[in-house]
Amino acid sequence: MFKGLEKVFDILGEILAVVLVVVFALMIINANFSFLPDEVLNVFKIILNYGFLVLCAVVGLEAMAKRNFIFQIIFLALLALIVIFLFFPGTYENLIGLVK
Repeated sequence: MFKGLEKVFDILGEILAVVLVVVFALMIINANFSFLPDEVLNVFKIILNYGFLVLCAVVGLEAMAKRNFIFQIIFLALLALIVIFLFFPGTYENLIGLVK
């Protein structure tokens, strides 16, 4: 299903990883020196919230490109489950409550 897209997922994963590291580094530096405007900070928070999920999805799709059809369907179903539950109210509050 994804055999031909393995290289695309590889390149996309690399780009996303670099972008997320840069954003995370800027957020860490900003936590100490507060040089980012609030608008940029809000955008970076959104990028961090959803960026890691997107990175995991892309790397997972790259890994599933090497697997058989059943594993691909299971992985896609799990991704769909995560995305659907992100839209439920209170998901983040309950999730953060579990992490504390």
